[in-house]
Amino acid sequence: MSAAQKIIISEVKGILTEIGVEGQAPAVEIPQDLSHGDYSTNIAMLVISKIKTQNSKFRSTMELAEYVVKILNAKYQIRNTFSKVEAVKPGFINFWLSDEYIINSLIQKNSEEGSLKRKKILVEFAHPNTHKEFHIGHLRNIAIGESICRIIEYEGGSIFRTNYQGDIGLHVAKAIYGIQDLRFKIQDLETKSLEEKIKTLGEAYALGAKAYEEDKDAKKEIQEINASLYQKQDKYKDIWEKTRQWSLDYFEIIYKKLNTHFDRLFFESEVYEKGKEIVESHVEDGIFVKDAGAIIFDGEKFNLHKRVFVTKEGYATYEGKEMALAFLQYSLFPFDLALHIVAQEQEGYFKVVFKALELIDNKFKNSEKHLSYGMVELKEGKMSSRSGNIISAFWLIDEAKKRIKNEFKEITDYVVDKVAVGAVKYSMLKFAKNSNISFSFDESISLQGNSGPYLQYTYARTQSVLAKIQNSKIKTQNYNSKFKTKGLNFEAEEAGVLRQLIQFEGIVEDASESFSPNLICNYLFDLAQKFNLFYQKCPILKSEKEEFRLTLTSKTGL
Repeated sequence: MSAAQKIIISEVKGILTEIGVEGQAPAVEIPQDLSHGDYSTNIAMLVISKIKTQNSKFRSTMELAEYVVKILNAKYQIRNTFSKVEAVKPGFINFWLSDEYIINSLIQKNSEEGSLKRKKILVEFAHPNTHKEFHIGHLRNIAIGESICRIIEYEGGSIFRTNYQGDIGLHVAKAIYGIQDLRFKIQDLETKSLEEKIKTLGEAYALGAKAYEEDKDAKKEIQEINASLYQKQDKYKDIWEKTRQWSLDYFEIIYKKLNTHFDRLFFESEVYEKGKEIVESHVEDGIFVKDAGAIIFDGEKFNLHKRVFVTKEGYATYEGKEMALAFLQYSLFPFDLALHIVAQEQEGYFKVVFKALELIDNKFKNSEKHLSYGMVELKEGKMSSRSGNIISAFWLIDEAKKRIKNEFKEITDYVVDKVAVGAVKYSMLKFAKNSNISFSFDESISLQGNSGPYLQYTYARTQSVLAKIQNSKIKTQNYNSKFKTKGLNFEAEEAGVLRQLIQFEGIVEDASESFSPNLICNYLFDLAQKFNLFYQKCPILKSEKEEFRLTLTSKTGL
């Protein structure tokens, strides 16, 4: 929340305490309509029933609201921050920031420490499995993960970007079986382009997956391949290492295209043995129990559910591997909080895993958090891929590029690429994480609606204006004129941009607390709309308010 909101909460909470309402913090909202002030609270309506039983001098909500306003107006911090505080029926209290406070907030660098200063946060995201398609769900995962990392960094937190990938298991065995069944020699494939290798790998996986379901002999062979990989036998080692690297090289291209990176890649193949060892070592103390040859965690004791951590064949499951992963991650980056960005259907899984970790080592209590997100599909209809039902990430981005180039024929390929990535990422971020979304190409590339290109266009407009400044010593990204504040009468369009700009720090803090990038998307869309209206209505260069309007323009583009 903003500094002004914190002042309101502190002062109102103090007044309530004085009249007998302890521990009641007001919710302070930002009204959509500026005629209702910059901030508003309905606290009087929420506490009037308590007040009537404790203090008979307040007979109505309005009497309470007016009393609170009277006391507030006598407070130094309130007078120094707000030009007006008013009670309105049926009991709202509205606050208008003073012009001086707004201007000072605009031209002064924020000196407050970020809300996450000195916090060490590990963010685990992306999670593509090697030997399989990088799909539309991974795009949403990466968009959310990278955005959360940047929000945390802005708020002063120390970030460790990690990516945990399945590089061993039945899906790998199916792909290796498929390559052999296609009668490809690994040596011949190595001479092919990465694109051809990945195409072949996808075909091989689809073939192996189909054979596993339909052919008993194939299923048995795939299981033997899987056992051989877990046992680290040499028979499939070479083909596994080479095909695994193809996937990793392919993923790296996507990460660069999406402007993300990782401090450490983690793999199932490096934690499965240690995971099994950890689970087995905690059977005697009762954290895990043996059941029909397997080792399970009895989550029912904690109102959760039972899950297998080591199979009867002696393999660590996903759950078992997570035990070793947590300790490995902590050894490399002793985090205060680890965020696991994984689809919402895994909520039950993580509840069990986190409880088991907490029982093994108390340092993991309340330090592991699952951030879930919803499904993504195409509004225009699903696109079948070689595996039958997967929408490829590369296909989606390339399709967006084609449509953008067709819509805006004069822009360069470089710009097309940036606009396409921005369109796709923003379309994933503007919705609340847990919502299921339908991706629309038309909506995502529109210059009129709530889209990435609309924000990019607005940014380009700010930079175009600033580039025309005659004084070459003024850097456009740091334009911050010390214009005169007295006598400035704001036009409605100027006030709209101005009041939106000063909400930024509070919005980012709110987004960091809830790990919700969509809050910033909503803010930026509102800002872009207000700036474009200001741009249309208020001349900037060579106007009487040039200094002020250039600062608004620069701050919008930062």
